[in-house]
Amino acid sequence: MIILGIDPGTTRIGFGIISEEGKKLSLIDYGVIESAPKQEAARSIPENCKKLAVIIKKYKPEIAGIEKIYFAKNIKTGISVAQTRGALILELTKANIKVRELSPSEIKSAVAGYGLADKKAVAKMAAAILGVKEGLRGYDDASDAVAIAIATAFSKSFGE
Repeated sequence: MIILGIDPGTTRIGFGIISEEGKKLSLIDYGVIESAPKQEAARSIPENCKKLAVIIKKYKPEIAGIEKIYFAKNIKTGISVAQTRGALILELTKANIKVRELSPSEIKSAVAGYGLADKKAVAKMAAAILGVKEGLRGYDDASDAVAIAIATAFSKSFGE
């Protein structure tokens, strides 16, 4: 089974693609979908959805996990992320992909065993779970998305 993890953002959206065969999880790909900073939502959201559609077409995930928004220090940013997140969920459902929404603490608990783990600990454990010896590199958004994919696989295993 192919699982997609998504870490939504305004200018950078993390994605992680993993494979689940039996109890073994393997990393397929990860990275970010980027849009120009300061670009209007009316323009960036459709562009980001098109880029996500390309990823969906390439990897054909059966299930996707997406991080819930739990708080926003900046209301404007929170609204922008929520708009992007909603559009991404629509894109996933249009492709008939089952969507699982996970809170940051659920993701951290599933991957690192502690709901308040920092990003470094989560990325390190995600790499260990997937057997990626060199670790996950690049933007935090991408490694967060890989952790979301892992948490999605684990939550599916527990029937949640």
